[in-house]
Amino acid sequence: MLGAVATVTAAPVQAAGPDIIVNGGFESGLTGWFPNNGNAADTATLTPTTDAYSGSAAVAVSQRMTTGSGPMQDLSGKVQAGKTYSVTARVKYENPNSPATKQFFITMHYGGGTYTNLGTVTTPRGQWGLIQGTFTIPAAQSVATARIFVETPWTQTPSSAPDTHLMDFKVDDVTLREFTPSTTIEVLGKNPGEGNPLISHKFGADGNAFVHDGRVYLYMTNDTQVYNPGPNGISPTNTYGGINTITVISSDDLVNWVDHGEIPVAGPNGVAKYAGNSWAPAMESKVVDGVEKFFLYFANNGAATGVIVGDSPVGPWRDERGSLLITGATPGASNGINWLFDPGVFIDDDGQAYLYFGGGGDDNSDSYENTNHPKSTRVIKLGDDMTSTVGSAEVIDGPLMFEAGHVFKREGKYYYSYSSNFGFGGPIDPAGPPTGAIAYMVADHPMGPWTADKYKGVIFRNPGNFFGAGGNNHQSVFQLGGEYYFTYHAQTLNRRITGGATQGFRSPHIAKLEFNQDGSIKEVLGTYDGVEKIRDLAPYRVIEAETIAWQQGIATKKVEGSSAEFGAQAPNLVLHDVDNGDWTSLASVDFGEKGATALTTKVRPLVAGGRIDVRLDNRTAPVVATIPVDAPLNAWTELTAEVDGLTGVHDVYFTYAGPANADLFEVDSWAFESQAEDETAPSVEITGVTDGGEYGDSGDLTLGWTAEDSESGVATTTATLDGQPVQPGAITLYTLALGEHELVVTAVDHAGNQTVRTVRFTVTTSVEDVSALIDRFAAEDKTNASSAVRLHKELDRVIAAIAEQKDDKKIIKVIEKFKSGVKDHRVEADEIVRTTLLRDADALIVGYGGTPRT
Repeated sequence: MLGAVATVTAAPVQAAGPDIIVNGGFESGLTGWFPNNGNAADTATLTPTTDAYSGSAAVAVSQRMTTGSGPMQDLSGKVQAGKTYSVTARVKYENPNSPATKQFFITMHYGGGTYTNLGTVTTPRGQWGLIQGTFTIPAAQSVATARIFVETPWTQTPSSAPDTHLMDFKVDDVTLREFTPSTTIEVLGKNPGEGNPLISHKFGADGNAFVHDGRVYLYMTNDTQVYNPGPNGISPTNTYGGINTITVISSDDLVNWVDHGEIPVAGPNGVAKYAGNSWAPAMESKVVDGVEKFFLYFANNGAATGVIVGDSPVGPWRDERGSLLITGATPGASNGINWLFDPGVFIDDDGQAYLYFGGGGDDNSDSYENTNHPKSTRVIKLGDDMTSTVGSAEVIDGPLMFEAGHVFKREGKYYYSYSSNFGFGGPIDPAGPPTGAIAYMVADHPMGPWTADKYKGVIFRNPGNFFGAGGNNHQSVFQLGGEYYFTYHAQTLNRRITGGATQGFRSPHIAKLEFNQDGSIKEVLGTYDGVEKIRDLAPYRVIEAETIAWQQGIATKKVEGSSAEFGAQAPNLVLHDVDNGDWTSLASVDFGEKGATALTTKVRPLVAGGRIDVRLDNRTAPVVATIPVDAPLNAWTELTAEVDGLTGVHDVYFTYAGPANADLFEVDSWAFESQAEDETAPSVEITGVTDGGEYGDSGDLTLGWTAEDSESGVATTTATLDGQPVQPGAITLYTLALGEHELVVTAVDHAGNQTVRTVRFTVTTSVEDVSALIDRFAAEDKTNASSAVRLHKELDRVIAAIAEQKDDKKIIKVIEKFKSGVKDHRVEADEIVRTTLLRDADALIVGYGGTPRT
């Protein structure tokens, strides 16, 4: 009978718990089942049938006397008041005289006249329909006589139209489980063709981009860690307090993103156990004692900043410092009000590293000054070990400052971006940025000074202007393939899950960053489009299955072992919670002219009857290959299917099918096989330096390299400068020794073919270079203006002697006098200034045939 109808939506995914129903698949006949006998008129005949939705049996219901006549099971002692449960069942009717569609219910009878509909479906005649629902038993409800049954909608006189109201029907696969919500996101959170959000199977905020070997890694606050959807599919508001892991994704094409899982940073299971949280990360690498190390900085809530160290961009990780890096005891860090979080790390061309941090600063004065100039962020030098600080932190006075400090360098200028506040009670200066936006400043040195007059404008307005969901923001800038890109977060996935309202769960986004001719930044607009791919995906290799362009319904998890694609240091993730109808995809896969002949996948079957269908360019397109997942359950195995017609560039969709209401399998990797063996090595192009070129040490070189392989794809690209690892980017030549240098770039494809490109260049000096270096050192605050004037006066004598064509001995004598001027205690300069100028002067002396004095 139709009683009080519970609010029923498509049930959120839940973790598999024990089934409360006995013999829900009717494989043991009618054990546990009986006809509804809640009322004297309720009666029916239950008969086992082999016409089953799954397995070999179901129950047929006939000779129904009321709409409530159906199979019933006693739940007394099995369910509890106040708890939430999910329920499912399959139903089918076939009477040709019945309506074309019919509604069915699963109903709870608590006793007496208390009935509650738990789930419903309207199904076509002759087809199995799925009833599903999630419900909470009221806390005051007696469950001593609770019983569950299947019925059709109540009507007072069903016998007047028995084909409509009392038709026979069949039931199979009844389940009832205590509801345990999962974080698996079932909605389509990113439409095919969209570039934003970058991922749709989990959240990620405060993204910090780090480029290494032609791949960008994005390190993010793991909002998913506190995502806890209830029975209605909506999570409580994100308060961040339980977040102590960092999420990592990466891409080399900016369209297909690999999920590298979570780094356990803080908490009892974290690398830095003395920290409680890990938010807003920042990443950089540096060669220390001849070994490249990777430094992950994190916010320990608003109170401090810490750092852990890794052997690769994805670990493994360790705690080298043993304590937090930035605290209230750090010189110059705290004014007693500001937060000490949101680290941003930057390494200048000379190898000096800087850490930017801080935020907040509301002193509750509601004043103009505190609102517009809270002076709550800082910059401090890092030690050579990257895990210590040097000197005192200096104040950054960004107008309307709030948080998210980040620095990058372009054409000799330093760009500091930050998130503006939402108002601290005082009037907001219209000459500054709008609230909740990403603003920026420009200076000539990493330490600034970052005074308010360095403010230049807005990069990105609040995401609420573009996506209908506002909130805070956090950005980073990176360069890849010769272009600049901007990352930010927005609550787009959260909004698509709920259909409107958001709870503070943020997702990563990307946009291209463009500049005007004067160096100012063009304002970025938030879009779902994202950016264009920068390369096609090479298929003839092992591809982690958690490499995803678009998807629906899946989740990922870490398993034992290491990544087949990223090596022994990288964690191994797999697709899991794969259900019937779920799918994943790869964008712009280049199969070449010869094409693919086969696809191999590594899978772990969880139930019988699963399969993977492969489609091109659309998830509903014709199937080009099918892999039946027919292998021993719960064991990893490789399965292969032949493919036909896979040539050229296509989006590839993997669609998953199998029994309903079951996790089908887990997927570890894909690998396509080519028509022909790859015997072609990658092509390597080096830019920014010419083989045999000579370069004065007052300048910079911007080194770059690209590796392409149209067959199996590039597996690794590494580079060394004079035998030491080097990354693409600007090289300050005065930091190199005078003389010849060797840049070696090595690219290896997935078939093992290798290409090595070598460029040799020479760093030279001249009086013109020395003069330019003095100016540069002054501009970089490595010496002061008066010392620069003194040095120029000494150098002018050298220039005059050369111009007058005096004999070499006299020129050498003047150069030695210049050296004395460099050593003069009245010259205030960093050690690198004296070392570089003395080195160059000695080189000039040698050039004139002399021997430098020590």
